[in-house]
Amino acid sequence: MARKSTKTSSDASKTSTASKPADTAAPEPKVVTVSSPVVNAPELRKKELIEQVVARSGIKKKDAKPAIEALLAILGETVAEGRELNLQPFGKLKINRSEEKANGRVVICRLRQPAAVEGKEKEPLA
Repeated sequence: MARKSTKTSSDASKTSTASKPADTAAPEPKVVTVSSPVVNAPELRKKELIEQVVARSGIKKKDAKPAIEALLAILGETVAEGRELNLQPFGKLKINRSEEKANGRVVICRLRQPAAVEGKEKEPLA
């Protein structure tokens, strides 16, 4: 005949707690803080970009529009190829990864912009 175990539930709990080491504690969670909050301003559209370029440069809108559209096309093609951009003062754009989705391509990238230093201009060489 087979013999049944006579351990009670209190005996089982004693053996399970005895096998665990007492000095292992859960690791402390790391708190990640953002250095500056991200401000959600309205997005910049192509029409507004063209207007700002015309206002800043003083050229005519009919001259600025084809140049800006060509620039945006080149930037889009460059990102689609997976190349990095280093366009100062815009900054350096590095592509981390990209994923093909049903409605388009999602590109995850990092943009590092230079720190704005007020009142400090580059000195001429001569």
